[in-house]
Amino acid sequence: MGAWAADPAVIAAVKAQNAKNAALDQAAIDTLDKQWRAEAKAGGGPMITEVTSNALSQFLAGKAKASDGLFLEIFVMDDKGLNVGQSSVTSDYWQGDEAKWQKSFGAGPGGRLIDEVDFDDSAKAFVSQVSRTIVDPADGHAIGAVTVGVNVEKLP
Repeated sequence: MGAWAADPAVIAAVKAQNAKNAALDQAAIDTLDKQWRAEAKAGGGPMITEVTSNALSQFLAGKAKASDGLFLEIFVMDDKGLNVGQSSVTSDYWQGDEAKWQKSFGAGPGGRLIDEVDFDDSAKAFVSQVSRTIVDPADGHAIGAVTVGVNVEKLP
């Protein structure tokens, strides 16, 4: 997971989205999240397609697939808690109000969170979400976060 967080493609995607969304206020974030939730409930839409088809999402989907069921989901968030890329569709677009983002990105470089193990009904598995800050290697500043849903039943 640490290697993914430092991958140049991940860093570039997060930095690009941070620049694109620098002027977003909370009302705009809430509007985007509402649109995402509606599309997720409907089974898809242009916003979901745009994110899930980007290069970062394809990279993360490849990592999830290669894990042979160990990583059930992987998603990367920007400095506002908005999804940049993901291995599968998340229920919401804005993670900034959740501990996974607040205790990783919000804690700065080195921020990490290993969440409690819960049974995931959709995956039919016991899962823990593991999150860490993504750091810009150029200046050491926190720029985003990554969360991995780990199927603890697949741990060696």
